Amino acid sequence: MTIDWAQFTPWTSFLGGMLIGLAASLLVLFNGRIAGISGIVGNLFASPKKQEAWRWFFVAGLLLSAVLYKFSVGYPPAQYPSSGWVLIVAGLLVGFGARLGSGCTSGHGICGLSRLSRRSLAATLVFMTTAATTVYITRHLIGG
Repeated sequence: MTIDWAQFTPWTSFLGGMLIGLAASLLVLFNGRIAGISGIVGNLFASPKKQEAWRWFFVAGLLLSAVLYKFSVGYPPAQYPSSGWVLIVAGLLVGFGARLGSGCTSGHGICGLSRLSRRSLAATLVFMTTAATTVYITRHLIGG
């Protein structure tokens, strides 16, 4: 394995991780909520009694930050190695898995692990093992 030094960004990656941790900490401290994206987005269209405005602000912040980044720094156009249908099916499978696992990688991996949740540890180990296995199969066995 070699490092592509032109794409190696330890300081910006570190800063991004710190900002994610800060946002998750502030949400739990001031709102008592876990920053699990699948749960936040999944409950955007809940009944008006259960609906809370913070969910809309959270998602708007996620989208707005990407737009601000594009205009301030810019980024290259996305290149998708698969067809649109494969990406749609993959997205639906990820959504199904997040529902099945009672949360996504952000909820379990960032927030759950920081709370020392054993369930989140098990879920994160399954996520990471599945991801590593998928990469190995597609790159080495299938040849993708």
